[in-house]
Amino acid sequence: MEKFAKPFVVVLLFMAAVTGLVLSLDKKPHPKVVLTGNVEKKPIEIFPHAYLCSMCKMEIDKKRFSAQVVNDEGKTRFFDDIGCMALWLDDQPFKDAAAIWVYALDTGRWIDGRKAHYSTDETTPMHYGFGAYEKRRAGTVNFETVVERMRKGMHMANPEYRKVHGKRE
Repeated sequence: MEKFAKPFVVVLLFMAAVTGLVLSLDKKPHPKVVLTGNVEKKPIEIFPHAYLCSMCKMEIDKKRFSAQVVNDEGKTRFFDDIGCMALWLDDQPFKDAAAIWVYALDTGRWIDGRKAHYSTDETTPMHYGFGAYEKRRAGTVNFETVVERMRKGMHMANPEYRKVHGKRE
């Protein structure tokens, strides 16, 4: 009987450890895809790993190339890449009325995405290449051009486009 007791105790302890690990992981807050209650349509501060991109479902770990869209009901959706936001928003019935916020690389502030100036060859989380700037720079495009380029596949995630228009090293 004793020869079975030791393996039984070891297996029991192992199962208890695994159960404890699984239960402790459940206490970690899960990232949000949608935040409700933003009726003022203001930008929400993004903290690493607190939100998921509404398009690609990746955790947003930096705000550098992130964007937010707020509809009339105060629902805020988050995006890890401006290209993800443009693709997602283009299919929404409220796209013209939505508040769009993008993080400006030059000023480090949340700015109106419709008024931003966009570079087209940045290294972004999903490789689309669009970076937002508050101040106009040479070679930037407007918001409508970003949306149109995403529709047509004219972005850095497209290997054929990148081959012709990518940064020269």
